[in-house]
Amino acid sequence: MPRPNTDTRAEAMRIAAELFATRGYEQTSLAEIAAHLGITKAALYYHFRSKTDLLRSLVDPLLDDIEALSTDLPADPRATLEAFFDTCYRHRAVLLGLLRDVAVLNELQIVDRIIAFRTRLDAALTDPTPAGRIRAVVALGGIQDSVILFNDDPTLTTTLRTEAVNAALRALNLPT
Repeated sequence: MPRPNTDTRAEAMRIAAELFATRGYEQTSLAEIAAHLGITKAALYYHFRSKTDLLRSLVDPLLDDIEALSTDLPADPRATLEAFFDTCYRHRAVLLGLLRDVAVLNELQIVDRIIAFRTRLDAALTDPTPAGRIRAVVALGGIQDSVILFNDDPTLTTTLRTEAVNAALRALNLPT
């Protein structure tokens, strides 16, 4: 049966993100992704040189979005936290996939990049004291955790955003 006219690369990325989020990167094979697409593994190699290349195609947009946010921050902490939430929410399947296989961060050689933009976000949200930095880590980590832990209920999105941002503001000792 011929495949419908679709963007195979984009569909492969969508399926890979779902499988990585539910099973993890290491536990998901290219053959499995190809089977979900209804194509051969060789046909999938036409779009991605390797499984790592496929993963990078998923992770790079997340990193680019967060890096852009961390270099062009809104002046208001609430707006910064909301933008961070929105970015994390948009890429929640990728975040969950990375959480399932943290070792892949080293494979992609992105740990330093993640630390750099999180440090910029921390600094923009609070004072540079150890206590201030800890509050920022709790605030941003809480937002990421909320997006990951509640990613399966789309009816919560508006409430989730409001509550996560308000909790982050409280962690930063800022008015909600």
